[in-house]
Amino acid sequence: MIFDLSPPLLAVYIPLVGALLIALAGRWPNLREGITLGTAGALLYTVATIVPRVLAPNFWALYAKSPPLRLVEVLPGIFLELKVEPLGMVFALIAGTLWVLNSLYSIGYMRGNAEKHQTRFYVCFALAISSVMGLAFAGNLFTLFVFYEMLTLTTYPLVAHKGTAEALRSARTYLGILVTTSVCFLLAGIIATYVYTGDLAFKPGGVFTKALADGSLTGPVLGTLFILYMYGIGKAALMPMHRWLPAAMVAPTPVSALLHAVAVVKAGVFSVIKVIVYTFGPLTLISTGQGGWLIYMAGATILIASFIALFQDNLKRRLAYSTVSQLSYIIIAAALLSPLSLMAATLHIAAHAFGKITLFFAAGSIYTAAHKTEISQLDGIGRRMPFTMGAFTIGALSMIGLPPTAGFISKWYLLSAAWETEYVFVVVVVILSTLLNAAYFLPIIYRAFFRPPPPIGRAHHSDHGAFHEDPEHPLARPTAADGVFGDEADHSHSHGHAHGAHGEAPWPIVVALCCTAAATVAFFFYSDLAIDLATQLRKGLLP
Repeated sequence: MIFDLSPPLLAVYIPLVGALLIALAGRWPNLREGITLGTAGALLYTVATIVPRVLAPNFWALYAKSPPLRLVEVLPGIFLELKVEPLGMVFALIAGTLWVLNSLYSIGYMRGNAEKHQTRFYVCFALAISSVMGLAFAGNLFTLFVFYEMLTLTTYPLVAHKGTAEALRSARTYLGILVTTSVCFLLAGIIATYVYTGDLAFKPGGVFTKALADGSLTGPVLGTLFILYMYGIGKAALMPMHRWLPAAMVAPTPVSALLHAVAVVKAGVFSVIKVIVYTFGPLTLISTGQGGWLIYMAGATILIASFIALFQDNLKRRLAYSTVSQLSYIIIAAALLSPLSLMAATLHIAAHAFGKITLFFAAGSIYTAAHKTEISQLDGIGRRMPFTMGAFTIGALSMIGLPPTAGFISKWYLLSAAWETEYVFVVVVVILSTLLNAAYFLPIIYRAFFRPPPPIGRAHHSDHGAFHEDPEHPLARPTAADGVFGDEADHSHSHGHAHGAHGEAPWPIVVALCCTAAATVAFFFYSDLAIDLATQLRKGLLP
């Protein structure tokens, strides 16, 4: 079956083939980037063709009868296998859509900042997306673990991309925390699950019912397994397993966007929801009285990370701690264990993806055009970069949860679920964190639009051309940014030097961030597809 080119398997293969072609075209930057965009488009089309099958009225009846797509038997009775369900469909659609825009953004950013090793960057990015597709369509815990680890390994070179001592140190932190948590906790939980149940498949309602009924598994042991899974999925950044995420901000901005919006953290919270729904089962956790601690741990993570974000002057670090907080919205929703709360968790995966990638795109745009990385340097920058800061404003409003943005939709569902389940603690956490979100985002917007810009000093002119890898490339033509570009690793550009008048970053960057900002608003008005998929997931939970 490994050569069966069904859409889920094609979704895994297409980025792999794209990575090979990108590597072969490395000497020709225009061709390399054309292949990247073409591969991303082909993947999005392939993923989109699966949607009607998942939304079919008789989906769950067919799901129970349909065998998984088995790729290879790794151990007796343990297969690498794929199977499509609504939650994975949401994740795959998000990754497929945002890869297209991130690829366009990367062209402007990588060339605009004269980044080295651009071919390696695009190859690793494609490999990471292939891992995401395998994770999204994983048919059992073993397959999820394999692709989860592949995602960690393929993104490690991206975090270490610059090769500086700081980048390598941060990459070691990234790899160390994620591999340690997955091997010591997640893998241990998977092995224990197989020992108790003999079944690693994802099944609505979970796989522990029989073991609990015959007494071979007790509630406290089930609770211990739940702890192993929740902290074994380190990519969900539940405190105290969150340190890898701020450390990874040393990477180029397109990588930060990959980590925060497209792939890595979404792989974490996706895995948390999938394990709760298809391995443990919400009703099983409720009947055994296990897992309640997760609500309070996620609530603490939301508030602590938001509070830390208040004091970060580096823009990407503030966004990183914002991500830690926002991820725990998804976890706390999943931990409520109601059908409505699981819908909220699923919707927030999508809402956060569009809003947060817009914010990181804006941060990279600011760096590329103005070489500014600190919030205290952003006085008046909205007058010179109105598209960038307008998009940033939309992304920030979505993180706060204000209409008309995507974040309002998911927060509304979360508050509705908290009210339905009578968890006042969750309502209080959401309200307090919303105020904290406003406290660390609105001052940035005020500074950018309502404070006067600093006096223009002598501009620092880089010795590098704007797009040194290919001067004839159309992106190398003069832009509003006036050719003032440099290496992001050279922090001297952003401290102690006043740059000359600048405008927006190169057009691929601006187009990409305007598209994600528009999608953040469009989600508020046209969220039917995401809601339909979340509703289909909810139907699978009902008796």
